Amino acid sequence: MRLVLKFLDKMRCFRKRSTIPFLVALITFLLFINLYIEDGYVLEEDKRQLRETSMHPLNSERYVHNFKDITNFSGTINVTYRYLAGTPLPRKKYLTIGLSSVKRKRGNYLLETIKSIFDQSSYEELKEIVVVVHLADFDLAWCESLVQEISRKFGHHIIAGRLLVIHAPEEYYPSLDGLKRNYNDPEDRVRFRSKQNVDYAFLLNFCTNLSDFYMMLEDDVRCSRNFLTALKKVVSSREGSYWVMLEFSKLGYIGKLYHSRDLPRLAHFLLMFYQEMPCDWLLIHFRGLLAQKDAIRFKPSLFQHMGYYSSYKGAENKLKDDDFEEDSLDIPDNPPASLYTNINVFESYDAAKAYSSVDEYFWGKAPSTGDFYVIVFNKATKISKIKIITGTDDRQNDILHHGALEVGEKSIGTKKGRQCSSYITLGEFKNGNIEVYDVDHKIAFDIECVRIVVTASQKEWLIIRSISLWTTQGASQ
Repeated sequence: MRLVLKFLDKMRCFRKRSTIPFLVALITFLLFINLYIEDGYVLEEDKRQLRETSMHPLNSERYVHNFKDITNFSGTINVTYRYLAGTPLPRKKYLTIGLSSVKRKRGNYLLETIKSIFDQSSYEELKEIVVVVHLADFDLAWCESLVQEISRKFGHHIIAGRLLVIHAPEEYYPSLDGLKRNYNDPEDRVRFRSKQNVDYAFLLNFCTNLSDFYMMLEDDVRCSRNFLTALKKVVSSREGSYWVMLEFSKLGYIGKLYHSRDLPRLAHFLLMFYQEMPCDWLLIHFRGLLAQKDAIRFKPSLFQHMGYYSSYKGAENKLKDDDFEEDSLDIPDNPPASLYTNINVFESYDAAKAYSSVDEYFWGKAPSTGDFYVIVFNKATKISKIKIITGTDDRQNDILHHGALEVGEKSIGTKKGRQCSSYITLGEFKNGNIEVYDVDHKIAFDIECVRIVVTASQKEWLIIRSISLWTTQGASQ
């Protein structure tokens, strides 16, 4: 660090226009060093993409002024926030839900979004969440007017510490003039998306120590019923596996879940590259730099876009998430298990992908009579419902044309992996699918294995799109 300071001291004699590119290069270098130290390795492809996006020198002297704060990527950004409503509670919650909102030319959906969050949560769920709203418009009169309305409608949630409304003063923002037009966007659009990146950075920065997990929503969203319970079930199922961002909607910056410990670095990252590209593109780079190569998106989606007019110029935006379901409690439990098959697997479409709630599937080459796909639970469990879907919309012939669903007990080790020594047939596949209710009432024993058996050879390949199991114990498994 002393060498860096000495070098910077020598650079004072350089003209200002040559200092800015140097600092940008140094900041980027420090970011890469920090990510290597913190996480061990970085994806080469994403490093290359990030270098390409940082090739252009930044124009903002005020941005370079923040250099001393950005060098510590694990620390928070030094911003003095205005508390417009509520104050943080000393006890950490399970989940912080962050919203950033600005004045719109047409429509305002913020109040409906806040109402949906609270209305779709049970009393027990409300104890585990805190909602933080960043009113990020520089029009302070608008902020004051809106916060009064929020306080009237949601005063009891503010008093209970479940709702905070904040504002980051304009003087903390980098310059929003003379920004780079990397994608030939109009100047006003570049300004809008660049400011939005900073809005999110300051929101993330504020929320760092409020909870274990952080969920980003937009300010025009409707929530599914008991979304927190569904979210916790998914997080529990991922215990022991590495992830940076889990996605509960396929639209924009809606329903993106992070560990709160990653928020400082994400905030710094958005602030550093605020003028380079839109926030949802930057998130892909960030995820890759922390070694999550692919998106991990869950279905059904827990959040739905409900706005008709964008916050940018009031343009029409009628995007809808067709994977959204109002009742999220129907998300399967899928207890921890080992998966085995003797069907010839195609490329990387392995057995685990059919059992995951991520939008993936198992794909095997043409199966023969007697071939199997078996799920062996880590411990015996009571199953209430089983639903299995084969084939996809674009490969409707790759279904299981003839097959049976079996459940078993008394698991033993074999040359083909763990298997159960005794099975009972629950039913036959029809049109490639099967759904069995009240399994626990039909089977007297606790189930150790669930097995799909091919009962007749087929020429078509086999896609097992999803295997969904519901237990009588729910997420406690």
